[in-house]
Amino acid sequence: MKLAADFRREAREALRGKWFIAVLVGLAAAVLGATGNGFGFNFETNGDMKQVNVTFADATIYSAGTTRPDSMASEYFLTGAVSYVLVIALVLMVVHFILGSIVTVGYAKFNLDLVDGEEGKAGTLFDYFPHWKTMVKAWLLQSIYILGWTLLFIIPGIVAAYRYAMTSCILAENPEMTASEAIDRSKELMDGNKWRLFCLNFSFIGWSILCGFTLGIGNLWLTPYEQAANAAFYRDITRPLAGEEHEIYLQETVLSE
Repeated sequence: MKLAADFRREAREALRGKWFIAVLVGLAAAVLGATGNGFGFNFETNGDMKQVNVTFADATIYSAGTTRPDSMASEYFLTGAVSYVLVIALVLMVVHFILGSIVTVGYAKFNLDLVDGEEGKAGTLFDYFPHWKTMVKAWLLQSIYILGWTLLFIIPGIVAAYRYAMTSCILAENPEMTASEAIDRSKELMDGNKWRLFCLNFSFIGWSILCGFTLGIGNLWLTPYEQAANAAFYRDITRPLAGEEHEIYLQETVLSE
C-alpha cells in the first residue's frame, strides 16, 4: 500500500519540467474560486468610522462607509452603504460560486493529466462549462452535507469532507454522471481510504508553516504540489477498481462465447 511519501514523489515526477504552467494554472484556479479564496465581505469599526468591504482573493475591491459622528450615522450606514454593498457582494458570491464549481473540476482534470504524464493545458479549467449545472449541484450538495455534519460536531464534518473529497476528480473523468452519483461514488472510493488521504494532507504541514513565513507567496508552489499529490492518490484508489471491472468484463466475454 502506498504511503504519503509515495504520492508526494509521484507528484514531483508529474510536475518535473511543468512547474511554470502548474503555478500559473493553480493561481488562476485560486482566483476563480477553485480553492475557496474568492468573494466575501467584512465590517470594520474604528471610532466614528464605519466601513464595509467587498474582498476578492483576499484583496479589497470595493469599500463603502461613513465617518459621520452624529446619531444618524448608524442609520445612514445601515440603510445606505451597507445595503448597496451587500447586494453587490451577494451577486458576486453567487457568480463566484458557480464559476468556482466549474473550475474546481477543471483543475482536478488538469492535475490528473499531469499525473498521467500528459501535457497540462490551462484551458482545461474551462472545459466543463457545458456541464455547469451538474458541477454547481455537486458542489452545493457537498457543502450542505458537510455543513450538516459539522453542525452535529466538528469531527463528523471533517470526516464528511474527506468522504466527498474525490467528487471533483470523478466528475472530471465522468461529466455525464449526475451530482448524486458522483458523490456516492466518492463515498465508495473513500471507504477505508479517508485516513490515508488525511495523512497525505497532513504531511504537507511543514511546507504550510514555511509558506506562512513567505506571506503566502510559497503557496503558489505548494498548491500545485498538493493537488498533484491528491490526483496521484485518486489514481491509486481507482486503479484496483478498474482492474476488477476489467476482470469481470473478461469473465462475461468468456461466458458469452
